[in-house]
Amino acid sequence: MTSLQLSAKEEMVERLLDAAARGDLNQVSSLLAQVPSLTNQTGYSGWTALMLAARNGHHHVVEKLLSLGCDKFSVNSSSQTAYDIAKFWGHRHIAGLLSRADAECQRILPSNGLGPQENYFSRETLDRLSGKRTDKLWLEAKRSDPDTVYLLFANLSPMVTQEDDAEKGETKLCRLRYEEVKDLLQKPSTVLIFIGMERTKSPSCQTEDGAPEPPVWFAINTDEDAAELLKRCRETNCSFPKTPNRDLLKLGEEEAGVVAQARSVLAWHNRYSFCPTCGSGTRLEEGGYKRSCLNSDCRSLKGVHNTCYPRVDPVVIMLVIHPDGNQCLLGRKKIFPAGLFSCLAGFVEPGETIEDAVRREVEEESGVKVGPVQYVSCQPWPMPSNLMIGCLAVAVSTDIKVDENEIEEARWFPRQQVIDSLFRGASPAFTVPPRQTIAHQLIRHWIGMNSNL
Repeated sequence: MTSLQLSAKEEMVERLLDAAARGDLNQVSSLLAQVPSLTNQTGYSGWTALMLAARNGHHHVVEKLLSLGCDKFSVNSSSQTAYDIAKFWGHRHIAGLLSRADAECQRILPSNGLGPQENYFSRETLDRLSGKRTDKLWLEAKRSDPDTVYLLFANLSPMVTQEDDAEKGETKLCRLRYEEVKDLLQKPSTVLIFIGMERTKSPSCQTEDGAPEPPVWFAINTDEDAAELLKRCRETNCSFPKTPNRDLLKLGEEEAGVVAQARSVLAWHNRYSFCPTCGSGTRLEEGGYKRSCLNSDCRSLKGVHNTCYPRVDPVVIMLVIHPDGNQCLLGRKKIFPAGLFSCLAGFVEPGETIEDAVRREVEEESGVKVGPVQYVSCQPWPMPSNLMIGCLAVAVSTDIKVDENEIEEARWFPRQQVIDSLFRGASPAFTVPPRQTIAHQLIRHWIGMNSNL
């Protein structure tokens, strides 16, 4: 893009942002009709047109932008969404519009007064089509379809590319085609799983007669040499992230959800090559969502056994609130970066409720006893296959005695200190986890419960 073209585009973005801030619906509509790609462009401090319209209370502009696909979950440099901004400035009618769920769902499941919560790794952009997993002929045909998308993993790390103009270090998944991976599909060590089909605007997954189906996606994991695998991709700046816990957080929201699904299932295959019941080898079935024992006499083949299916490990993660309501309990592990404090967390044990797991883990790690527990939201966490169940909990005791095997320190932090740390105030007392984590979202949720943030 030439400097002249870039200048023209920047001018269009400025005009759109200005129109949205002023509430000029006609100009907003006209600009986006001319250049639809402006919808989610950002200006100063990462503010979008939707955020500016929400800031100034322009309901009709917000409504129009949402209808045109403006992303209401994007955040500015202060990690605020348009919903957060509308709520802060007291525009309840706009906050309600930004938090509104489907009307029919609201009728069946009345709102609890909280806005919608979407956590990183949780966005479903593909239709999983679980009913197609047993259709071997359909799956086989899709494997060689030229439109089929393949995601290539090397030792559970996805091939990604860094775009030259990507903002904030965001990375993208490399999308390969059949011709680029067909030799890998013939190798016994390769694991192939069906991820799903690209969604259409139609509510039904059925296509019209004669119309082609949307592309389907597969994921491959191989132990081939990573340097050789990178030669298959036509993109530039390709790599396999070496630190998934950090590098995968640079993906966009939509691709993060795909990785959460694919990496969790591939990790299960990586760990369960042999039958846990009799020790025999297993074979992959149902598009990668089942493994069956090769020993015909094995009792795992009789009845229902969850050893045959991908496992998900439930983890409770909780923000514990002081009895005075103005402090929260945060802890840190030795492996955390200096100054980082986070919510307490732990695995749910067999036969245990979420509430009991919260109470047990908090007391084991910090010595604090917990009373009421409230579920907030959950987050898939593919490291390797956890489901983080986010809760708020109210303490009924305040003395802290940490279990040094679990965490090295825990403290009560006053609300103002948390606000300063969350919104990067002057000399913050500690560092909060990144916004892609559910710990960050739980802290943010608590701050927003009783203040205009």
